[in-house]
Amino acid sequence: MSESSINPTKKSSKKFYFFIVLLVVLGAAFWWWQSNTESPAAGPRMGGSFMGAVPVNAQQVRADRFVVQLKALGTVTPWNAVSVTSQVSGELDQLLFEEGQFVAKGTVLAQIDPRNYQAALLQAEGALQETRAQLASAELDLKRYQGLYKDDSVARQTLEQQQALVAQLKGTLKVRQAQRDNAALDVEHTRIVAPISGRLGLRALDAGNYVSAASTELVTITQDDPIAVSFTIPEHELQAVLQVHRQAQPMPVEVWNRDETQLLAEGVLHSIDNQVDVSTGSVRLKARFENPQQRLFPNQFVNVRLHVKEHLQALLLPADAIQFGGSGRFVWRILDDDTVDVQPIEIASSDGTVSMLQSGLSAGDWVVVEGVDRLRSGSKIERVTPVGETSSAPQEPTKQAQQPEQRVHQTAEPKSTP
Repeated sequence: MSESSINPTKKSSKKFYFFIVLLVVLGAAFWWWQSNTESPAAGPRMGGSFMGAVPVNAQQVRADRFVVQLKALGTVTPWNAVSVTSQVSGELDQLLFEEGQFVAKGTVLAQIDPRNYQAALLQAEGALQETRAQLASAELDLKRYQGLYKDDSVARQTLEQQQALVAQLKGTLKVRQAQRDNAALDVEHTRIVAPISGRLGLRALDAGNYVSAASTELVTITQDDPIAVSFTIPEHELQAVLQVHRQAQPMPVEVWNRDETQLLAEGVLHSIDNQVDVSTGSVRLKARFENPQQRLFPNQFVNVRLHVKEHLQALLLPADAIQFGGSGRFVWRILDDDTVDVQPIEIASSDGTVSMLQSGLSAGDWVVVEGVDRLRSGSKIERVTPVGETSSAPQEPTKQAQQPEQRVHQTAEPKSTP
């Protein structure tokens, strides 16, 4: 075999090996460049790669006043409500009120044609006067018979008959008096008056219509100052309410609008129903509210907050900080080195925004409120200012990563980093 036939093969092999070496060198150079361009602010993580501190919002556990509340949906009801009807029948002659008007008790609201009842009164008075005259005449005859009987000039039977007649006429006189009083009352009832003080509704009848006694409604009156709110609580919460109510201690009640953004009125618990509704397992309660500005309106739906107990030095933390796991409730507690750890807790009560601790933390402890998704035990954290708040010393993001002592804490009263 000639030399010229071998050289091309050797040259091809050298080129192939050179290409392989070149790829290895380029790969090593790329790996070295990628490792050295990682952010210096990132800390080491498992596997030799790097990860930055987890940004979180944090708040402190504080000792403050906390009110244990029961929340319920309530209905505003008038303290008193009356459907005004007539006690006599007849043609409605006049309406003497304006719809929506406030009236005092005894105000004349309407007038029914009284002529028939006035005639009946005159008839009753005539019958009464006739009976009085008959009784007077019978009493005179009785006195005469008594004198004659002493002189033995009249039989005893005649005297006794006259005594019976006088007694009979006295009974008839009482009947006639009652008839006269009833007729006078009918005349008085032709003037329909307000039975209570309150606000009138819309009239249900116009003048000229025939009114039936005790069945035709003319208008309604509602007493709305004071006013009541009826609501229910679950059966298992009844004992806590009864314990305070039986001590004759006033239990404050707040009424809020439907979306719970505005406080409408503050009052006190007035009464508790005498039985549990077996169909719902709940108990009805009624609260009393002063309502001079008419902020509460009958049949309005409201949100009720019943204050059961007040704690002056309760340990409080945001409800958003509480997490749920297989072993119960826990929070991510921030340690002094800005790492986090799982801390089991027990909650005594909560209002949905703030929770009262029973055990697990102390006043001054820091807990994570937002940013818990990436946390693990021992994770390094970065405290940041929530959106809408400003830091007293704003920092660039890179500077905050390099200077932990300049971090901002999410608290009502800023203090140094623990």
